[in-house]
Amino acid sequence: MRIYVTGGAGFIGLAVVRRLVARGDRVTATIRDPTKAGPLRDLGADIRVGDLSRTAAIVEAMRGADAAIHLAGDYRVGIPASERPAMHDANVGITTRVLDAAETVGLDRLVAISTVNVFGDTHERIVDEKYRRDLADGFLSAYDETKFLGHRAVEERIAAGKPIVIAQPGFTYGPGDHSAVGALLRDAYLGRLHYLVLGQTGISPVHVDDLAAGIVGALDRGRLGESYVLAGQNLRLHDALVVAARAGGKRLPRLHIPDGLMRRTAVIPGGVAKLAGLPENLGEVIRAADGVTFWASSAKAAAELGYRPRDLASGLRAAFGGD
Repeated sequence: MRIYVTGGAGFIGLAVVRRLVARGDRVTATIRDPTKAGPLRDLGADIRVGDLSRTAAIVEAMRGADAAIHLAGDYRVGIPASERPAMHDANVGITTRVLDAAETVGLDRLVAISTVNVFGDTHERIVDEKYRRDLADGFLSAYDETKFLGHRAVEERIAAGKPIVIAQPGFTYGPGDHSAVGALLRDAYLGRLHYLVLGQTGISPVHVDDLAAGIVGALDRGRLGESYVLAGQNLRLHDALVVAARAGGKRLPRLHIPDGLMRRTAVIPGGVAKLAGLPENLGEVIRAADGVTFWASSAKAAAELGYRPRDLASGLRAAFGGD
């Protein structure tokens, strides 16, 4: 097949494109930064340079494709207020333009990549695709809000009968991951972690290659109009770090920064936080992690897509140990 991909140069996107090319699909990928085209070009993808700011350009790149996978987005937490409009466009505006382009070309199938974060804080419950958050609770971050709005935009098109499948990844780790949680898992595995913090955050980590397999499964076998959680084991961050340290033959540090102390750091001015190498909006980071659980079940994807993510210890050894 010919598959059009947005976000193909990203952490998850490269894993997806690699899997598509390996099975013989032809991939067309739109990327914003031409300096990041190398890995995609090495895979044999057709590169289109653009910023996804114009629906017409997306239509031109998408035309002739059998299906599309929309991965592009902004996945940061803790951004200053000045960057929120850009994040809104990345997670809502671009999604809307991709949806418009798919309708224009009459695309037969679009896989839209969302996140389990659209469920919000699940309050220690392991939820499924039918779960709906209480909007009266508000949003945990600009990322949380914009991904929810983008997800809702996709659901509105599904309600109108458009041929779309939604994939909802859990926290994704693996080689090339630059996220804060990914760095914690890597450092715990390698014995480089100096202290423990916000360990009660609930995550459902999945190796990037397993997620890529799930996304391709959604492309091949996902029922139109359905959503599929693609996550891993639901556990606390502290417990995940224990698994990481043991998998790497290391021990966790004894120093633990109490959650109460972390809450007090939320008032640190953005400029000071930035100088210290921390996110400028540290309060948002803490609000989105302090005791919050992002837990969801992948049972539906297992039953319908054959989704089989590896256990966390095996995934961490593959990601950071060369296994």
